[in-house]
Amino acid sequence: MIYKYLISKAPRYASKWLVLAIDIMLVLITLFLVYFIRFHLTLNFNVGSFLKEMPIVGVLALMSFLITGSYKGVIRYTGVKDLMKIFLATMLLAVLTSVFVVTNKELAMVPGITIPKSIIIMHAFLNFVVLAKTRLVFKIAYQYINCKLKSTKHILIYGAGESGIMTHNALVNNMDQKNKVVAFIEDSEDKIGNSINGTKIIGRTSVNEAFIKKHQINEIIVAIQNTSSSTLRKNIDELIDVVPNIKVVPPIDKWMNGELSVNQIKPIQLEDLLDRTPINIENKELKKEFDGKVLLVTGAAGSIGSEISRQLSAFNFKKLILVDIAESALYDLQQELKQGGVNNFYPIVTDVRDQHALESVFETYKPNIIFHAAAYKHVPLMEHNPYEAVKINVGGTRIVSKMALKYKVDKFVFVSTDKAVNPTNVMGATKRTAEIYIGSLQKESKHTKFITTRFGNVLGSNGSVIPLFKKQLEKGGPLTVTHKDVTRYFMTIPEASQLVLEAGTMGQGGEIFIFDMGESVKIMSLAKNMIRLSGLRYPEDIDIKITGLRPGEKLYEELLANGENTLPTYHEKIMISKVKEMDYEKLKARIDALCILNLYHDKNIIVKKLKEIVPEFVSKNSDYEHLDTKVLQTTMPNYTILQSLNFVPHSYNL
Repeated sequence: MIYKYLISKAPRYASKWLVLAIDIMLVLITLFLVYFIRFHLTLNFNVGSFLKEMPIVGVLALMSFLITGSYKGVIRYTGVKDLMKIFLATMLLAVLTSVFVVTNKELAMVPGITIPKSIIIMHAFLNFVVLAKTRLVFKIAYQYINCKLKSTKHILIYGAGESGIMTHNALVNNMDQKNKVVAFIEDSEDKIGNSINGTKIIGRTSVNEAFIKKHQINEIIVAIQNTSSSTLRKNIDELIDVVPNIKVVPPIDKWMNGELSVNQIKPIQLEDLLDRTPINIENKELKKEFDGKVLLVTGAAGSIGSEISRQLSAFNFKKLILVDIAESALYDLQQELKQGGVNNFYPIVTDVRDQHALESVFETYKPNIIFHAAAYKHVPLMEHNPYEAVKINVGGTRIVSKMALKYKVDKFVFVSTDKAVNPTNVMGATKRTAEIYIGSLQKESKHTKFITTRFGNVLGSNGSVIPLFKKQLEKGGPLTVTHKDVTRYFMTIPEASQLVLEAGTMGQGGEIFIFDMGESVKIMSLAKNMIRLSGLRYPEDIDIKITGLRPGEKLYEELLANGENTLPTYHEKIMISKVKEMDYEKLKARIDALCILNLYHDKNIIVKKLKEIVPEFVSKNSDYEHLDTKVLQTTMPNYTILQSLNFVPHSYNL
């Protein structure tokens, strides 16, 4: 058993013992060289005394190396810290040698040995030089041999600043891949024509197909820290045409111990090419807002809801209640939070339309803050299923918000969409209706603050265009775009969730917060970029098919409705929509009536009622384009039943 253990461990330890033996041998060789140099390159010194000194110096060297651990470093990865250990070992050896000489002089332990001070000093200096040099020579030789066995990757670095130089050093010193930096790319005329470490600096206009072919360029690495610049994104967009494989260097504050690792250089992401600045929020007030609170998230397993839950899990909350009807998705979120070490969270499978179930949740946990993200969001599906859209987006919001009012929740944050602005589809109209409803509750509330957040499309969310394009690429295309001029606003899931939390913190009740999402993005350009980032060409490899606008789909989205303006907040990316005055009491009654009318499952009646509540709702490319809301009363069944239920006032004309 012991024999097998020693055999299995021998390869692991053999290298460092070999290094230790070689180091001691080098120390003894340098001792001879010092004497040889000291006596004018002759052997005119006491050789007998020297031979007695060698084993003593060898033992002292062994002690120095064992104490400092200089022999333990992997030589092919020798760095500054390893050289510092060698320096300490050589200094310690010099001290131990001096102590031995002084002690031996007093006690005469080994007669006839006196090592001059000049020899000790010269020996220490030469030791450090030889030991350090041998390690560096071995490292370079290893890199050379290792790289000879690998194919060379030819790289261009975009940016000849500090970040670009650090990237160059990281690539050249990488032993896992043979890299050759062909040139730096620069936009600054002052730098073009110069060189860094022997690598020339060229202008971006020099990077064309002929240059790429001549130098066999494999990839371009963007090493400019100011990656939010629209000019930079435009330049990258042009470079993709000649070299699809483009990577980016992370921000300096994310480098490990101030040094860039090649593994940190990642392929460029689609969001890097969108004409917008990434949003970062660092608000210490968020911690105060959520500390010791019971937080409830509806739609917690969805794209936005799950990210809100993840971000909330970082705070010192009392309890985190996760509500969703999607059992499998909620289970996945539960496992993720458990593995992340999150405690005091409670996943609950229930429907926001189930008033009795929600009553039990509120009675049991008594939440302080609610993030209501549960919703149906797919425009074409909801256009054909207005009953379900109203049931979840209006009815579900109505029930959850009424519970918030009843149980005196501190804040109710509603996650809305830019499709609620001048809606052209059922989904957008239901979200706008929900906005109006919680606005009406704010007029009644003396305690609960009702807050709405409104933003556009979210990159990578379930059912969004990006996952669709990825699936189409995997199948070999074509990518489908509804219209060549269709545009959308985009933000990432973490950004959207950060802004929801931030708006929830700053909200005082009744506000509709909208977010600065930059310029809208042409979906056609998005599709072309996805093709190019996949290393393919449009239209040679993958084509794009125009399918026509879907039912209820807009050509472009808006962030403000007609008659709305914005007010600034303390965060430059968050604004408050200043809505026009409304008769909330009347509208609330109409919304209550809508929820009852919805039970009849009549599409036309539902859409007519939505158009009455949201006058700016004009159906586009839809079966409901020609509905007349004026004939609603004559077509509505059992109107007297609604009045007998006291759901709407008898004096109110539906």
